[in-house]
Amino acid sequence: MEPLIDPLHDRAIGDVPAPPHRPLDRNILYPNGIISPPDWRILRSHLYSEGRVNKAECLLLIHQTTEVFRKERNLLELKDPVTVVGDIHGQFYDFMRILELGGDFDKTKYLFLGDYVDRGAFSIEVVMLLYAIKLNYPGTVYMIRGNHECRQMTAFFNFRTECLNKFDLETYDAVMESFDALPTACLVNNKFLAIHGGISPELVTIEDISRLSRFQEPPRQGLYCDLLWSDPIDNDTGHCTDKYKINDVRGCSVYFGQVAVNTFLKRNRLLSVLRAHEAQVDGYKMHRWNGNTEFPVVITVFSAPNYCDVYNNKAAMLKFENNTLNIQQFNYTEHPYILPNFLDVFTWSAPFVIEKVLEMLHNIIKSRKDEPEENIDPTSGERVKELKDNLRDSKLEKLRNKVKAVSRMMKMFRTLREDKEIILQLKGLCPDNKVPRGLLAQGRDAIAGAVDSFTHAKQMDIVNEKRPD
Repeated sequence: MEPLIDPLHDRAIGDVPAPPHRPLDRNILYPNGIISPPDWRILRSHLYSEGRVNKAECLLLIHQTTEVFRKERNLLELKDPVTVVGDIHGQFYDFMRILELGGDFDKTKYLFLGDYVDRGAFSIEVVMLLYAIKLNYPGTVYMIRGNHECRQMTAFFNFRTECLNKFDLETYDAVMESFDALPTACLVNNKFLAIHGGISPELVTIEDISRLSRFQEPPRQGLYCDLLWSDPIDNDTGHCTDKYKINDVRGCSVYFGQVAVNTFLKRNRLLSVLRAHEAQVDGYKMHRWNGNTEFPVVITVFSAPNYCDVYNNKAAMLKFENNTLNIQQFNYTEHPYILPNFLDVFTWSAPFVIEKVLEMLHNIIKSRKDEPEENIDPTSGERVKELKDNLRDSKLEKLRNKVKAVSRMMKMFRTLREDKEIILQLKGLCPDNKVPRGLLAQGRDAIAGAVDSFTHAKQMDIVNEKRPD
């Protein structure tokens, strides 16, 4: 596709390639007609250049892939070579890195563990490209459902907003229907159960997964909920007072410990549980609850580097080949700048305008405060002079308070204007979507310090791990 026309050659940053001029034409996306798979490489290049796709072609991709999902079983079965990918979360340009490192589709299989959307700004691009690849390689590329592939989560986070911004409600509904058709789990090499979240008190044998009714919005409790939402207990030994306990962080489902997972693995003659669902500073975590010399009973993999643009974490993939397991780590890839929450430039610039108005107000008040005092008529008497002194002092005190208040507001709005991106990142990690009281007035250093580490980011983001009411 030819780039955006620039007849005056006056682009502010000329060395940045211009995006494609028009949405991708159907004859280019489907060169052999719609009964044949789309050209996923053309689509990849087009989306990478920030190109758009018409609604009709987007819906066609979605509907075709949904029909492929419907024909697949709840529990998939794969043999190596297999590349296992964790959460992507709308980080399209990191997804490009995954495809580069994961291996050729003709030589290896891919298993994606869910959470393709939300948090990142390019979720619909991830979905379209994944679906196009799935249509080209239905026998080697597989996807299972994550906890974010549902209406409740995508409405609470940003995928629904993104769809409405780039397409419309019909497109969003079509994507949600496709998510309802996604398989639930996968058995890898007959030794590893791959799921998004974790095991469940109701999961006795893997045949229980095959009997699930998956074509629905995930419920708030039960086996289907746990497969998408449960977590391993967060300690080095896997010790848990009971086999399972309430998952208070998620607001639904359970934590499972060493006894629960060992019981499940032994009963089903499995070696380990592969799962995603949790950000990891190294991109993966080996839960070696049976000792360091034993194979980990749970392996967590997370494939969204620098999660939410603030976690500073690495990402990873798992590669199974010749009955061996290798871990491929990678760092984040720079992506085009998108105004947070898909804001337009006028809304974005409001703090700048407010700051300038406050600056003018500050100067007006300050000039009044500095005006010379009036001369008191000596014939007016002491009482009149005292009243005027009191009135003048009262007015000056009010002016002083106004100057202080306006000065504080000026500082806050200057911080908002200069550091709005990091502030919005911070808001997204805070429990009530608000910057902590007093932090804004402390300036950039305090705000940056609040989001500059994986630990701090994860602590502030923990409220967003909870399932919405």
